[in-house]
Amino acid sequence: MSTPRERFLDVLSFRQPADRLPMVEWAAWWDQTISRWEEEGLPAGMGLETSLGYFGLDPMLMINAGARSADCPGAPAHGAPIINDMAEYEAVRPYLYTDSIIDRAIKRAQLLKAQHDRGGIIIRLWLDGFFWFPRVLLGIEPHFYAFYDKPDLMHRINSDLADFNIRVVDQLFPVLKPDMVGFAEDMSYNHGPMLSKRMFSKFLMPYYQRVIPYIKKFGVRVLIDSDGDITKMIPWMLEAGIEGVYPLERQAGVDIARIRKLYPGFLMMGAYDKMVMSRGEAAMRSEFERLLPVMRAGGYIPSVDHQTPPGVSLENYRVYVGLFEEYCWRATELS
Repeated sequence: MSTPRERFLDVLSFRQPADRLPMVEWAAWWDQTISRWEEEGLPAGMGLETSLGYFGLDPMLMINAGARSADCPGAPAHGAPIINDMAEYEAVRPYLYTDSIIDRAIKRAQLLKAQHDRGGIIIRLWLDGFFWFPRVLLGIEPHFYAFYDKPDLMHRINSDLADFNIRVVDQLFPVLKPDMVGFAEDMSYNHGPMLSKRMFSKFLMPYYQRVIPYIKKFGVRVLIDSDGDITKMIPWMLEAGIEGVYPLERQAGVDIARIRKLYPGFLMMGAYDKMVMSRGEAAMRSEFERLLPVMRAGGYIPSVDHQTPPGVSLENYRVYVGLFEEYCWRATELS
């Protein structure tokens, strides 16, 4: 019997696990979902790892090394700017890229290390990406203008972020080598990328190409976390050294069978349409049938294509987990 970590690493290396595919919830559940389930009989007060074990899932936990410290000033409203110009960036910079962020990540790694070494848990490392982080600082709408109006500020932020991400890798990986790195990006929507290839190549590519070699030096896989339809961006990602993507949202029109055909070595995680989970067993089974050929092809970690929404009852989620296990076994039986 394989451990959760062995299953995960096997699939990312296009090897067939000894038993079944990993069963992961990479982002688990909304708080509202858990509240509903507790009203429907889920034991109250369970932490994430306990909850994953309760449902029989392979535990996937996260080490967060995002570049803002806990005491960093926040935006006055969702999507609003924290900074507006270089002077304000310099003023807030003491709260960014701090040793305390790395120390906290290392302490969490030390707590998880023994269990991870035994293979009992899968660990992904969160790093802020080079589209995501400038947007956090500049605000959603001003960020788009900054590609044209404030290029020096954009490059300064991403250069500092690249240096910080390298420091994280250099200091964290000798303590615990994660099973994957996921760069937070969210740079697509349902009609495709939010930026052009030219802007990606100018403002993101150089910094990915600076950081990713440090990660790959340790043999760790590098994926991007981006909602929306990322299909058009896959060649850009490959050029940058990115090896895969998640969560592959079905509502955005992502077709993982087409991605697997066009890019046979590209890694994927997610893709299970969360919107079918409230519709009963037949709809959930049909969705697994859609994914099964790609599950058998390797390099794909099946999972809900974002957090399970609160419209899904506890009973339906139990049905989902039962089908999940069935299809994770079926994917290896005929490979």
